[in-house]
Amino acid sequence: MGSMSIWHWLIVLVVILLVFGTKKLGNMGGDIGKAVKGFKDGVKGEEDKPATPAATQHVADKTTIDVDTKEKTKL
Repeated sequence: MGSMSIWHWLIVLVVILLVFGTKKLGNMGGDIGKAVKGFKDGVKGEEDKPATPAATQHVADKTTIDVDTKEKTKL
């Protein structure tokens, strides 16, 4: 009773497929693969990469909105 049989795992797999669908699971798998690759590249270290100025490293993201912040003043 402590371990789960193959039938338990098959039922769990079918429920997951019904809830998420195969397309969304495929997309999540691809995203996880990219994240793992990025993590491995980050762990390798920066010594392998040539140093570049900070100004050239900034890339504008289309989803980012630049906002000017204002300081609140007490009345």
